[in-house]
Amino acid sequence: MRYKKHKVVMAEMDMTPMIDVTFQLIAFFMFVLNFSEVDQDQRINLPASELARPPEVAYDEPLTIQLTSNEKIYFAGDELSSAGLKSALLREAQIIKASPKKKVSDVTVIIRADRVAKTGKVQEIIQLCQQAEFDTFALRGRQSDTSTLTE
Repeated sequence: MRYKKHKVVMAEMDMTPMIDVTFQLIAFFMFVLNFSEVDQDQRINLPASELARPPEVAYDEPLTIQLTSNEKIYFAGDELSSAGLKSALLREAQIIKASPKKKVSDVTVIIRADRVAKTGKVQEIIQLCQQAEFDTFALRGRQSDTSTLTE
């Protein structure tokens, strides 16, 4: 029996559409990704207020401090005590002061406190920030459609 030899033809695939789609997906995710939500912790249930609005413009130099319902403080991804937060804030202030183009007054401290966190603990965090010479604060809340203001 005789076998015929067949010439094998290599099929070439045009990768241009695949590359185009890949770059379009990369561009899409770059536009959709919200870097302002990177510092958010899902363990914190923010209080609702009709006055809570996102800032008009992004903060130039934000520092985010988070306070959970059981009064755990998170700063830069680490759980800290009040004393630990104070030393971390003093260290941040020294780093900012060492930079010739930055000032401590340019930094906005964002405080994300759980809705059941005690107000006294939030005030304590603000005092620790003020001791480290930070003086601009933003308190976070989630926007509500219902009226939360009392008359």
